[in-house]
Amino acid sequence: MPKKRNRKSLPEDPSPTPELEVKETPLEAFAGICSVLVIGLFVLTFLGQNFLIPSGSMEDTLLIGDHLLVDRITFSPASRWIPLIHHRDPQRNDIVVFIRPLPEPEPDADGKPVFLILVKRLIGMPGDHLHLQNGTVFINGVAHPMPKDGLDTPIAPSEQAYVDDFPSVVPTVEDSHGALTPWVVDLPSHLENGDLVVPPGKYFMMGDHRHASLDSRFWGFVPRENIMGRPLFNYWSFKTPEDQQDKKGLVNQVAWFGHVALRFFTDTRWNRTLKRVH
Repeated sequence: MPKKRNRKSLPEDPSPTPELEVKETPLEAFAGICSVLVIGLFVLTFLGQNFLIPSGSMEDTLLIGDHLLVDRITFSPASRWIPLIHHRDPQRNDIVVFIRPLPEPEPDADGKPVFLILVKRLIGMPGDHLHLQNGTVFINGVAHPMPKDGLDTPIAPSEQAYVDDFPSVVPTVEDSHGALTPWVVDLPSHLENGDLVVPPGKYFMMGDHRHASLDSRFWGFVPRENIMGRPLFNYWSFKTPEDQQDKKGLVNQVAWFGHVALRFFTDTRWNRTLKRVH
């Protein structure tokens, strides 16, 4: 019987194979930064947008200094390239961000009309009959109390009937209660038995703080195409003076940035951070 030969084991390589270090080239680093910027720009332009609350027209739902992330997808027309995204039309009681239908009376420095982006609560749907009685909104004969009645804010006696019992007092061009002239001319054509009837494709908006809100009572209906989106949540809230939006110029902006930096922790409303808007 032949003898079995012992197989000699191969000696182990005492020196490990060195790992190759892959270095990122400057061009690859620049391409990565550009990709992040493009994705961020896409998200802020088409999917979401930040919005700062500049006035108290939506108190106490939204406060001056609230920074909102706005969903721009839900209210946009459905498209085939993003079939999994939920789309729907605006509904009554939604808080919406929209372009005010009438431009500012004074154009900008280039002579172009100035349109404002606002946030209000959707009160009237197309076909709704609505009116106010002592500050309470009646929609199709049913009372709909608002989260903030606004009766704690003084209002000029000459405007109280127009604001609290709209549209019982129809203004004239000469006595428009602050309403813009085109709406004053158009308003009577939408009245029926003391109610304002919302036309097709239009919506009626109001602020939760009625006595501090310039809304559809003053500039009319909002077309469907003017609605941009809906606030999702408040990602940061900072105590801000009501007149801060009126302070222009580089000096004022630098002073405000310094104020925010010094009082970031003390003046941030932490209980409103990441709070859902509804």
